[in-house]
Amino acid sequence: MSATKLVIVESPAKARTIGTYLGPDYTVKASVGHVRDLPQPSDLPATMKKGPYGRFAVNVDEGFDPYYVVNPDKKKTVSELRAALRNADELYLATDEDREGEAIAWHLLQVLKPKVPVKRMVFHEITREAIAQALENTREVDTNLVDAQETRRILDRLVGYEVSPLLWRKVRRGLSAGRVQSVATRLVVERERERMAFVPATYHDLTATFAPDAGTAFDAKLHTLDGQRFATGRDFGDDGALKARSASVRIMDRSLAEALIAAVPAGSYEVAAIESKPYRRSPAAPFTTSTLQQEAGRKLKLSSRDTMRLAQTLYENGFITYMRTDSTALSGEAIRAARAQAKELYGAEAVPERPRVYGKKAKGAQEAHEAIRPAGTHFRAPAEVASRLRGQELALYDLIWKRTVASQMEDARGTTDTVRVQGTATLAEGDHGLAGSRTLEFTASGTVITSRGFLAAYEEGRDASRYAGGEQDGRLPHLSEAQALTCTGVDEENTEHTTTPPPRYTEASLVKAMEERGIGRPSTYAATISVIIDRGYVHRRGQALVPSWLAFSVTRLLEDNLGTLVDYDFTASMERDLDRIAAGEEDRVAWLNGFWRGEGEDRPGLEGLVTGLGDIDARAVNTIALTDTVSLRVGRYGPYLEDADGKRANVPDDLAPDQLTDETIAQAFEQAAQDGRELGVDPVSGNTIIAKTGRFGPYVTEVLPEAADDTGATKKKKAAKPRTASLFASMDLATVTLDDALTLLSLPREVGVDPESGQMITALNGRYGPYITKTDGTSKDSRSLESEDQILSITLDEALALFAQPKRRGRAAAKPPLRELGVDPASEKPVVIKDGRFGPYITDGTTNVTVPRSTSPEEVTPEEAYQLLADKRAKGPAKKRTSAKKTTRKTTKKKTATKKKTTTRKTAAKKAPAKKTSAS
Repeated sequence: MSATKLVIVESPAKARTIGTYLGPDYTVKASVGHVRDLPQPSDLPATMKKGPYGRFAVNVDEGFDPYYVVNPDKKKTVSELRAALRNADELYLATDEDREGEAIAWHLLQVLKPKVPVKRMVFHEITREAIAQALENTREVDTNLVDAQETRRILDRLVGYEVSPLLWRKVRRGLSAGRVQSVATRLVVERERERMAFVPATYHDLTATFAPDAGTAFDAKLHTLDGQRFATGRDFGDDGALKARSASVRIMDRSLAEALIAAVPAGSYEVAAIESKPYRRSPAAPFTTSTLQQEAGRKLKLSSRDTMRLAQTLYENGFITYMRTDSTALSGEAIRAARAQAKELYGAEAVPERPRVYGKKAKGAQEAHEAIRPAGTHFRAPAEVASRLRGQELALYDLIWKRTVASQMEDARGTTDTVRVQGTATLAEGDHGLAGSRTLEFTASGTVITSRGFLAAYEEGRDASRYAGGEQDGRLPHLSEAQALTCTGVDEENTEHTTTPPPRYTEASLVKAMEERGIGRPSTYAATISVIIDRGYVHRRGQALVPSWLAFSVTRLLEDNLGTLVDYDFTASMERDLDRIAAGEEDRVAWLNGFWRGEGEDRPGLEGLVTGLGDIDARAVNTIALTDTVSLRVGRYGPYLEDADGKRANVPDDLAPDQLTDETIAQAFEQAAQDGRELGVDPVSGNTIIAKTGRFGPYVTEVLPEAADDTGATKKKKAAKPRTASLFASMDLATVTLDDALTLLSLPREVGVDPESGQMITALNGRYGPYITKTDGTSKDSRSLESEDQILSITLDEALALFAQPKRRGRAAAKPPLRELGVDPASEKPVVIKDGRFGPYITDGTTNVTVPRSTSPEEVTPEEAYQLLADKRAKGPAKKRTSAKKTTRKTTKKKTATKKKTTTRKTAAKKAPAKKTSAS
C-alpha cells in the first residue's frame, strides 16, 4: 500500500466532513475524544497502589506527575490509529484549537509515538477554504495549553478525591464535590436562601385614563401626591421594609387607594410638561459560547447541554464556526458576508457606512477563535439549509445566522416621550388622613421606533426581571403644555401589588452569573449544569432551577469548613491562574504546589484544609432551622421536619424550599398526626395496627413488640418483620379502619381449590394490578382482575370462569391520550400525554418520559414536554442490567487485561515547554 497522510480529528462526523475536502492522499480518522486519562486509584497496578501514585494516580510529592492510561473503551481506537499510522508518511493532528483539543493532540503523540513528521493543524470552521488554509499553516503542539489543561485535570482530581469522601461521611454516600460544580450549586442555594428569607410587602398604585378635547386617550400612572412620590416595588427591600434611600416616599395603602379612585375622576388636570428624548439602541455582539447558551435557553427553551450538542453537530457538518469561544470578533470575510446579506435582505439603508468591530475577547478569555457565526465566506440563509437541517438544529442555526447578520446592521432609532399631568382632586375623609384638596401628578411615557435598523432581523432576549414593566411601546397623542385634560376613568381592579422575591436562576441566567463572576469557562458550563442536575443537587421546575435540600447540606458543609473552595473570588482567581499557565507566564508545578500545600499560615492549601475535619457535626450540617421551633433535617432517606418536642413530619416531594412557610409546615405536621394513626389492636397477634404514608403511597402495618436483650435493654426482634400492605386506590388514609387494615394484612386471599387440577386459587395485588393465580409448584397460571375490590369478593365459581377463558396475549386496546401538546420541534412528531401502567407519561411515539411527580398532566406546557423529551434523548437508552455474578466476572477480566497492558507513567519532567514528554 502506498504511503499517505494521516489526519486525526476528535469525532467521526468531523472526520467525514473533512474527508470530503481532502484528496485521496489523505486518510482521516477520529480519536473520539480523549484516548488517555487518569485512572481510578483502585484500577492502578498492584505494585503502584501503595506508592506515591496510589492516592490520586498523581504523584503529589514529585512534581505532581500524573499517571495516564489508555481508556479501556479506546484501546480498539488506538490500535486502529496505530495501524493507519504505519502506512502514513506524515501525521496531522487536527483536534480543536483549545486546551482540550491541544491536550488530545499531545496524548495522541505520547500513545502513537510517531516516527514520521508531525504537524499540528488548526481551523475554526470546517469549509474547503478553511481546511486548505490550515494545511498550509501548521504548527507544533502548544505545550503551554497542554500544561493548563493538565493542571485543571489534576486540580479537579485533588478537589474531588479529597472533598467527596467528606461528603460521604457527613451527608450521604455517593455524593460528589467539584471545583466548579460546588460553586455553581452554591449560587443556586444562595438564591433560594434569599427567597426563603424574603418578606413580601404590599402597596397600591393608581392608573388613570386621560383624554384631550381632540385626540386619543392615554393611560398615566399616579406619581406624586403633594410633591411626595409614591412607593413602587423597587423601593422595598427583601425584609419587606422601605430601603434607606426610599425613606421619604409615601406608601399608598388600600384606604388611600379607594379615596383616590373616588376623587380622581372629578379632578381638574392639565399637561404640566412634555419631554422628548432620542432613542437609540445598538445590536448585540455576535455569539460567544456563553451568550449562545443564554439566548438558546431564552428563545428556544434549550438546556445548555442540548445547545452545545446541537452546536457541535452544526460545526462538525460545516454549518457554523467553532462553538467554544470567548471572542466576539468577526473576521474580515465574515463582516463582508454579514453586511452583504443584510443589504440584500433589508436594503442598503439597513447597513451602516462603516463595519461594526466588536471587542476581540471577553473578560478573562482564553481562546483565540472568532465569534460563533455561519461558516464560509457567503452565509447560507436558513431557507438554503432547511433541506439538510431539521427541528432544533435548524432553529439554532437560524438563531446564529440572525444574530450575526444583525450585528452588522444599523442602530434602532426613535424617540421616548414623557408627559407629566398635574391637577387637583378633593379626597374624602378616611383612615388615610389626607382629606381635602390635594395636588396630584401623573406620568406617562412611550417609545416610538422610527427606524428599526437591526430589529428588522433580530432582537436579543432578556432574562425574567424582578420588576416587570418600563416604557410603553406606543405613541402618545400630540399634546402641548398647559393643555386641559379630562380624566375619563381609573383602573379599579389592579391597584394592589405585592413585592416579589428574586427570581430563581434559569440555565441561561445561571450561565450569565457564572460568566460575570469568572467561575469556570463557558465551554464547561453545559457540563457543570448537567452534573449538578444529574447529582440531584438541583431540579428543573419548568425553566427554573430549584435546589434540593441535599444541596443545602452540601453547601453548608463546604461554606463552614472549606470556604475557600466555594468562594467566588477564589474560584475566579484559579481560572485566571490557569490562563497564565496557558500563556506560559506561570509554572504548572509551582502553582499546584501552592494550591495543595499552601503558602504559609495565611493561605493554607487543600491538604491542610481537609486535615482534622473528621470532627464535623454531621447532625448540625444536615439541619436547617426554619422557625424558632421547627428544623428541617436531611436524612438518609430524604428530608423531614422535626419540632422541639421531637415530632416529625414528611416534606412533600413537590414542595420547593422557599414554599416551606408557617402554613405549609403546619399542614405537614397535621398530615403527620394522621400519618401513623393507630387503628387498633390485632385480636390474633396482639400487635398495634397503624396507618402511614411511605415512599410508595399510603399503607398499613403492625408495630412489633420489643424484646429485652441480656443487658436489660430493649431491642426489636431480629427475625420478625412487620406485616405491611398498601391501601387500595379506593381507600383513604384518613378513614381506613382496623377491619380494612386486617383484611389487607391477611392478603393474599385463598379463593378455593380448582376441582380439576387440585391447585389452590389465590387472589392478590401485584406489580401490574390485581390478579388471581393457581400453582402446584411446577406450573403456574394467572388472570387479571378488573378492580382491587375483586380480590376480596371474587368467588371460586367466578375464578374458575376466568381461568376457563383463554389467556389474553398482548396489551388491551390503546387508551386515548390525556392531552395533545403539538409537534416536537426536534423530532417533528406529535407529542401527547398518555396514561400508562406506572402513571401519566409524555411521548412522541419514539421517546417516552414520565410526567414529573410534582406536576399534573394538566399543568405540563408544550415547551416543558419538549424539554423533557430532549433530556431523555440526550441520556440515551437505559443500560441493560447484568447479574451480579456476570458483572463480577467481566470486571475481573477487564482489570486483568488492563494490568497487562497498562501504560507507564510520565517519567521525564518538563524542563522547557518544547521538551514536554511522557511515555504512554
